[in-house]
Amino acid sequence: MSNYYQQIRLSIPDQAMREIMVALLADAGYEGFVEEPGTLLAYIPEEAFSQERLNEILEPFSYTYETERIAQRNWNAEWEAGFQPVQVGDFCMIRADFHPAVEGMQYDLVITPKMSFGTGHHATTYQMVESMKGMNFDGKTVLDFGTGTGILAILAKRMGAERVLAIDNDSWSIENSQENLDRNGVDDIEIRLCDSLEGLGKFDIILANINKNVILREMEAMIEHCNPGGAILISGLLESDSTDLTAAIAGLPLTLKQKSNKDSWLCWQ
Repeated sequence: MSNYYQQIRLSIPDQAMREIMVALLADAGYEGFVEEPGTLLAYIPEEAFSQERLNEILEPFSYTYETERIAQRNWNAEWEAGFQPVQVGDFCMIRADFHPAVEGMQYDLVITPKMSFGTGHHATTYQMVESMKGMNFDGKTVLDFGTGTGILAILAKRMGAERVLAIDNDSWSIENSQENLDRNGVDDIEIRLCDSLEGLGKFDIILANINKNVILREMEAMIEHCNPGGAILISGLLESDSTDLTAAIAGLPLTLKQKSNKDSWLCWQ
């Protein structure tokens, strides 16, 4: 395997559009993202780069870009410099240890920032946390599907969940999740490296802050693994995906209780 990556430098002045581009490129295999003023840097292993695929993604847009072959380096250090905390009123703050704590927060969660958090996921994380605020986790069994940093699993446990299982298909995320569990003093959350729900049992609440393709593919499986009267909370989809999501859940035994939209990202329960 090559130690070189393809760097794509995109000129995108709008913050919301940079987040949308992160989602599109992540689905195409891009592994790291760094934001600069008006610019998004995206990285993909050299052997996985496809100029044709990149052109397909960028075709609907008019953004200019440059490509550069670079050696592998510590993008986490670069990304960390631009990392911003997520604060949901006085309910919850998700911050790195180099951010100061805010007094009066009900839940103050500290993460070690790594690229599993994702540049484009601040709006989705915000909406997931905001929706969780209105849910009852006391004594519940919870699945965090696509846990990333593990932060939603940690919050669910802090909110009174009896059992929390956090899964992800990325070993980097599993490692990062464990670090964050330790950092937040939560040692009774189970973490597994897997990419499907098969054999995981049933849960009262399923949290899924993942991408569109996985949500559409696993929607029926999430229903099967949700206890009667349970809740499925999803995000990671763009506003433009709402038609596909509506079609996917049509006819399924689901009741849509609430929708939210922030910076073109959806969150449905």
